[in-house]
Amino acid sequence: MTTEATPEAMTEAMTEATTEGGAAPTARTVWARRITDGVEPKNVIIALLPLLGGLRYGLPGVGWALFAILFAAVIPTLFIRRGIRKGTVADRHVGHRQRRLTVLPFIMGSVLLSFAVMIRLDAPADLTALVLAMFASLVPILVITAWWKVSVHTAVTAGAVVCLAIALGPLWLLLSPLVPVVGWSRVVLRDHTVAQTVVGTAVGALTAGLTFWAAR
Repeated sequence: MTTEATPEAMTEAMTEATTEGGAAPTARTVWARRITDGVEPKNVIIALLPLLGGLRYGLPGVGWALFAILFAAVIPTLFIRRGIRKGTVADRHVGHRQRRLTVLPFIMGSVLLSFAVMIRLDAPADLTALVLAMFASLVPILVITAWWKVSVHTAVTAGAVVCLAIALGPLWLLLSPLVPVVGWSRVVLRDHTVAQTVVGTAVGALTAGLTFWAAR
């Protein structure tokens, strides 16, 4: 039984060979891996929600942030890890585009469930709007992923920066340089092209920002 070697599969194989035991990793790829793993979407969400909740609403806000994290980060991570154990997902970042088409709908359902509960229980407005912004960002990402592997890393990071600036003031835009740094790491590791990171940035900033601004 043979499988067709798609350009995407060849790129992923080259990435694994370069970063996981083929050629010796360079300082450039080591730093790129650290940034990619450290500023992955899950970690951005885990940092963003308590920060916004705590600064806007104090301890009750942190409590609601932890609730949202359960559905927006913890449950999706467990789902991906289960996929890795079963062999249906290759890595924590879900590098294979077609695999993302099964993972993204699950994440969207989990986020939407938390939003429904937060609306029902009258959670703080900014946190509820932020969760809705997360869901809204995933809609165009899912659509684009049907034919192109847009960067979720840059989408989530850009969306987080814009939402913080809307909620807490324009000084938070000083975090903006983090977005191209994350994009650089994705390109260096050959997980994305420059165009895919740029489109991810635009999708995250515009969709999350507009949704958050309108819903809060």
